[in-house]
Amino acid sequence: MSTKPFNAFEMAQTQFDKMAELLGLDQATRDLLRQPMREYHFSLPVRMDDGSVKVFRGFRVQHNDARGPGKGGIRFHPQETIDTVRALSMWMTWKCAVVNLPLGGSKGGVICEPHSLSQREQEGLCRAWVRQIARDIGPVRDVPAPDVMTSGQHMLWMLDEFEHIHGGKYPGVITGKPVGMGGSLGRTEATGYGVVFTIREALKELNIKAQDTTACVQGFGNVAQYAIELYQQIGGKVICVSCWDQEASQANCFRKADGVSLEELQKITDRFGGINKQKAADLGYEVLPGDAWIEQDVDILIPSALENSITGDNVGRISKRVKLISEGANGPTTPEADHVLHERGIFVVPDFLANAGGVTCSYLEQVQSNMNYFWEKDEVLGKLDVMMTTAFIGVSDMAKKRKLYMRDAAYVISIARVAQACRDRGWV
Repeated sequence: MSTKPFNAFEMAQTQFDKMAELLGLDQATRDLLRQPMREYHFSLPVRMDDGSVKVFRGFRVQHNDARGPGKGGIRFHPQETIDTVRALSMWMTWKCAVVNLPLGGSKGGVICEPHSLSQREQEGLCRAWVRQIARDIGPVRDVPAPDVMTSGQHMLWMLDEFEHIHGGKYPGVITGKPVGMGGSLGRTEATGYGVVFTIREALKELNIKAQDTTACVQGFGNVAQYAIELYQQIGGKVICVSCWDQEASQANCFRKADGVSLEELQKITDRFGGINKQKAADLGYEVLPGDAWIEQDVDILIPSALENSITGDNVGRISKRVKLISEGANGPTTPEADHVLHERGIFVVPDFLANAGGVTCSYLEQVQSNMNYFWEKDEVLGKLDVMMTTAFIGVSDMAKKRKLYMRDAAYVISIARVAQACRDRGWV
């Protein structure tokens, strides 16, 4: 067993190197796409409620903008690292390209524990982050969005600070805004629904009816909850979910053989997606260790938490019954584990296709904000369904045509599109 610490950026580069070889990319294109074009590191002094000043560390990485303005979320996380942000910015480049959006890839982050910060302190942190990067983001440069432990409220504080600095109204500078303040209807559901749109299409390919399937979902945040909602609507049954217990600093799994009730779990869930252990037990749920999600005897696994969840160490625990994995999270499967999934013939919908519903709807929000005209929810979700389904079919067709694994096919399409944009611009 390897003792080397996991590095998301090394993983992203390993994935890229494999595809660059397959595509036969020239060295200059490889060198350009293997590293971010720009990255920013900054200190963020914030006046705390007790009058002291605390200095946080923040980042923004712009991996590539050949196809359009950068796009990517801002994460608030105590274990944030620049390498994680670099990896996520690269994955955003491929994600936007695979869905054929006219956008590039970026990502931001702040090393902090938002649970321990007051609302006023979080506002100060958001405004400090924007002050450091205000000249290098914007509707036609780089468009941030919410990510892990950030919300529409955080985006609104950032938007307000950006507009204050630049002296105008620029609603298209940021997405994930509250509805009524330039946000898009359907954005809340978008990522989770997008995951299930890909599950629906994959089940068609596998000739399996959704109503004949069961699933286990890792995570119980926004993505997981809406994935559960739509998956149940198309006839599937979720029998197990996992979540992070903030108080105990550990994950738990909650299993019910006859199917979990999304509505009753939501009633006992805190605002960070943590399910109350005792209340769940009182409702008849079996409470299991947090890593038990991976060994459930189901047809579908939906990892929707953080990266590095399926590894070489635990991939062997996946039930022989599992036929499909749709990656709701970013980078949940390490290359070592991915090789095992490929060998086992499990149909994997890769993260940057499966969870592209969020960035697709962010793009739709960006379009609406820039033209100051807003669509109804059904229209947004209809456009989302068409775009996600088109992207899935394109990847699936490529996989069949070139006899590729789905992840490899998705990379071939996205990297080829970005490389072509770089060539067309004369960069390489």
